Parts: sequence; C-alpha cells; structure tokens
Amino acid sequence: MIGVLGLLDRLRRRDAASDGADATAEATAEKPAKTEPRTRFGAWLGRPMTSFHLIVAIAALLTTLGLIMVLSASGVESYGADGSAWRIFGKQVLWTVIGLFGCYVALRMPVRFMRRTAFAGYAFTIVLLVLVLIPGIGTLSNGSRGWFVVYGFSMQPSELAKIAFAIWGAHLLAARRMERASLGEMLVPLVPAAGVALVLIVVQPDLGQTVSLGIILLALLWYAGLPLRVFISSLAAIVAAAAIMAVTEGYRSDRVRSWLDPDADVQGAGYQARQAKFALANGGIFGDGLGQGTAKWNYLPNAHNDFIFAIIGEELGFIGGFGLLALFGLFAYTGMRIAKRSADPFLRLLTATTTMWVIGQSFINVGYVIGLLPVTGIQLPLISAGGTSTATTLFMIGIMANAARHEPEAVAALRAGADDRMNRILRLPLPEPYTPTRIEALRDRLRSRPQPAGRQRGNGRAPARSTGRRSAGRAGQNGGGRRHASPRPNGGRARALEGQR
Repeated sequence: MIGVLGLLDRLRRRDAASDGADATAEATAEKPAKTEPRTRFGAWLGRPMTSFHLIVAIAALLTTLGLIMVLSASGVESYGADGSAWRIFGKQVLWTVIGLFGCYVALRMPVRFMRRTAFAGYAFTIVLLVLVLIPGIGTLSNGSRGWFVVYGFSMQPSELAKIAFAIWGAHLLAARRMERASLGEMLVPLVPAAGVALVLIVVQPDLGQTVSLGIILLALLWYAGLPLRVFISSLAAIVAAAAIMAVTEGYRSDRVRSWLDPDADVQGAGYQARQAKFALANGGIFGDGLGQGTAKWNYLPNAHNDFIFAIIGEELGFIGGFGLLALFGLFAYTGMRIAKRSADPFLRLLTATTTMWVIGQSFINVGYVIGLLPVTGIQLPLISAGGTSTATTLFMIGIMANAARHEPEAVAALRAGADDRMNRILRLPLPEPYTPTRIEALRDRLRSRPQPAGRQRGNGRAPARSTGRRSAGRAGQNGGGRRHASPRPNGGRARALEGQR
C-alpha cells in the first residue's frame, strides 16, 4: 500500500512538472510576439544603408514643409509688392531646385576631390566677401552690404564662405591630427583664416552670419579634440565679438534692450518679437489651420523669413511646432550616427560639424522667436525663405548623405552587390573604402613593433597624453571615432588623437 501511494505521488509530481513546463513554453512563445516590433526596429537600425535613408528622408520632409510654409507666409507680402502671391515662393522653389542639384553633385563627389579643392574653394569665397563690400558690386539691404543681386536674384557670399570653411577646416584638422601635429600647427592657419572671414562679415555688418561661422569654428575645434582651454578661449572671443556688434549698432542694441525689457518699446524695437508671441499664442494646441493665420497680414514683419516659426505655431499649433523640432532632433541623431560610424576622420569631423551648424542655427532661430534669445536674424534651415541659405544647406546635407554611403558597413554592402533601390534610382557610383595614407600606414606598422619595457613609458607624445586624460572623463562627448586595436598595451592611448569627440 505504501508503495502504491509513493508511485501515485511521483506520478502527480511529474504531471505538475509537465504542466509547468507547458506554461513556461507558452509564455516563451508569446514573448517574441510582444518584442517583435522592437526587434524589427533594432534590425532596421542595424542595416548598412539606414543612415543614408534617414538623412535623405529627413531632408525631404524639412524641404517640403519649408516650401509649404513659405507659400503660406509670403503670399500677402508678395501680393502687396507686385500683385502676385507667387513671387517669393517662386524664387524659393528655384533656389530649392538649385540646392537639390547641388545636393546630388555633393552626393556623387569623391572624397579625395573634396579634400583637394578645399583650400581653393575657401580662398575663392574670401575674394567674394571682399568684392561684396565694394559699392556698385555688393547690394545694401537691411543695413548690411552682403548680397550680390543679378536680374532680381540675390546671393549671399557669406553662406558660401561657411561651407568652404567647414570643408577646408575639417580637411586641415583631420590631416594634421593624423600627422600628430603640435597644438600651434593645428590652430594655424585655421583660426587666423576664420578671423579673416569673420572680420569681412562683421564689416558688412551681419550679426547672424558672424554667429553661424562662429558655430562652425567652435564645432571644428571641439570635435577635433583640441584642448578645452583652446575651445573656451575661442568661445569667449566669439561671444565678445557678437556682444560688441550688438551694442555698437543702433538697431541691434535696441533689440538687445527690448529683449531684456520686452515692455520698454512695444511699438518700436520690441514690436516684432511681441507679435511673434501673439502668433504663437493664437495657434494654441492644434493651430488655426494651414493658410488661416492672421499674423502674416502685415502684423508680423519678415513672417516668411526670420519669424516663420511663429507662423508655423499659429497655423499648425503646438503639435506642428513640436513636430518640426522633433524632425530637427532626428536630424541631430542621424548626423551624429553618421559621424560615429565613419572610418574616415575627415568625413567624421565634417559631418559632426555640419550637424552642429544646422542644429545651432535652429536653436538660435527658435530661441529668439519664443523670446529666449535676442533677435539675431539667423534663418531656420530649410524652412525660412532664403535662397542661398536653402541651397547651401541642401549641399551640405548631400555631403552628409555621401558620408553615410561611406560607412564601412555600407561600403561593404554596396560593393558586394547589395540591392538598394535609392542608390539604383539615383545612379550613384560605388563608394570607395577608406584607405589610410602611406604616412598613416607606416606609422601603424611602427606602432605594431614590440618595444622594450623601459621605452614604452616614455614613448608617448604630449598631444596623446593630453587627449588620453580627457577621453576617460568625456566619453559621452566623443563622436565615436573608431580606434584600431594595437598589440601594445598602450596602443589605444597612442591612437586617441584619431577619433576624438
């Protein structure tokens, strides 16, 4: 009897164990269904061409939204000027087509060609900045002599100077960083050349373009991994120059005073900023509807240009404004993703700098529209009406998309014959894999040789030591530059200069 009871007890335990196993199996079978979307999204982010598709899609969305809002915001002013509601919008479309052509050219441009022509391009823009200051050649508008006007179409050479400086600065810093140049060799001639362009833009005078070029210079210095004291001193110099410009000109000093005290001159210097706040307040959560805003009816000056974000807030509401800011946030993520995944130090530095430039301008524009910053006249990239600004921004986005195609995984996939519909439609050439120069390859071979223990400690150079001290404390600020493995224990520290920030 006891034996029978023991047998029944064992059978009961086995049935309970089998039921528990079945429940566990069912729960396990249900888990993939719950995590499947997240797994699919992660798999899509890990694809070789994801960065390329992201940057192209974001640029297309921003450009389309910008054209729609320019049409909505400029119709009244265009009709009041010459009886046609399409004048400003037509020019914006034309410059957008020019920018799309430039974007396509930048997308097909070889990286070696960009680096070879970088200095010549920057020198050419300096000549343009000098010519625009000559009366009879440059056109005076809004108190600044900074435009070439030909057959009714205006072009701002300072926008071209920003592009050329970003490309040449990235080339210079990447080449000298790889050659382990000293701090003085890194800063000269970069900072003096930037000073020449800044002085020429200040003479125009144009505070917005001065701030934009300053953002590019600071981004180059930061992402190149130069010492913090150099970055802080450059930041202080640019802020001081902007402050001097703000207080030396009458209308700019009035803007600063109206920003500090909005109620001081509500019908004068503070009128524009006040009307922008009224437009944002009228929009509410969902807005008045596309084309239904009232601020553009001569209540808000420059509604289609500097203050177009106020029109977006009025017609599309908080939802539309927040959606636009989310697009710029996604642009920042994509740009830093491309910079992090790039193997070429030049593309890594140029992509990170361009991303900071676009996001910095967006932050300043939205900041002064909502009243957080004084009015500086910086446009909202791809959204504001501005022909040269739109064309140059699209050109730089083309370079970013080109860098996305040169990510190591993308190069390997495309050269292995992977089918990508967008590359096939655009008929883009196969990207070339990044190959270090002979100097870099020779240096790597010398580093790979084993050295006596007594010499390893004293073999590090001063720039590598200073960079190594910062790399541990600023891991979150690094741009993700990839470091090659080294057989020496100190190899990662010796390669620290190649992939800073």
